[in-house]
Amino acid sequence: MKDTYSNVCVTGAGNGIGRSIAIALNNEGYNVACADKDSKSLDETLDLMPKEKPKKIKIKMDVSQVKDIDKMIEKTVKHFGTLDIMVNNAGVTKSLGLFELDETHWKWMNDVNAKGTFFCLQKAAKQMIAQGNGGRIINMSSVGAKGFVDVSNTIYAATKGSILSMTKTASQELGKYNINVNSICPSPTYTDIVKKLVAKRAKEQKKTEKEIMDYYMRDVPLGRFNDPDDIASMVIFLSSSGARNITGQSFNVDGGLIPS
Repeated sequence: MKDTYSNVCVTGAGNGIGRSIAIALNNEGYNVACADKDSKSLDETLDLMPKEKPKKIKIKMDVSQVKDIDKMIEKTVKHFGTLDIMVNNAGVTKSLGLFELDETHWKWMNDVNAKGTFFCLQKAAKQMIAQGNGGRIINMSSVGAKGFVDVSNTIYAATKGSILSMTKTASQELGKYNINVNSICPSPTYTDIVKKLVAKRAKEQKKTEKEIMDYYMRDVPLGRFNDPDDIASMVIFLSSSGARNITGQSFNVDGGLIPS
């Protein structure tokens, strides 16, 4: 269904969900700018992409720094000619209880998750408006914003909730420019971060990793963790012409954990 837009930028593309998104988009024929703080991880992502066309570049940057976001947009346009699709995937969290969280955690998670997503959205939209051909903005939220707390924390949930709000509001402002803005809310996804969390919980609770995973999946009708490719598939759809009349929405990819 890729027949409208060609050039994509993905933040947090160095690992996990972001890596799967970047690879999937490139395999679908999109030119992909892969952005992340970790240059080595970006190299590993690019190594997993098709060797020839479509184009792919890496951009070492920090989404919590607005000047880096400006440079990311500029570099994407310099290499591809336009920025058509912005995937705001970069995010951070830590498994902590309410009374373990402090101001440092507040700043860290808000700087990356809320501030980073907002300014990537804003700067990408400005570029798309200047181009005059519309575009797509896809923001990564979480089921943590909708009440699921087992692999989340209160601050993380708040930052991801803000992403849902900015998605709705921005979709109303940007519709007249033919820019679609949507968000995705994954449930626990089997990335390296979650693998480490499962191992940590198993050790703390003196249980097997399978027992911990079964506990997380107890309320999931489909009974399985997300694979990063499950999230990438939703991004592929929202990037396609098939999603041209969808905006201002949030899509749970969660095996039925939180029915909409």
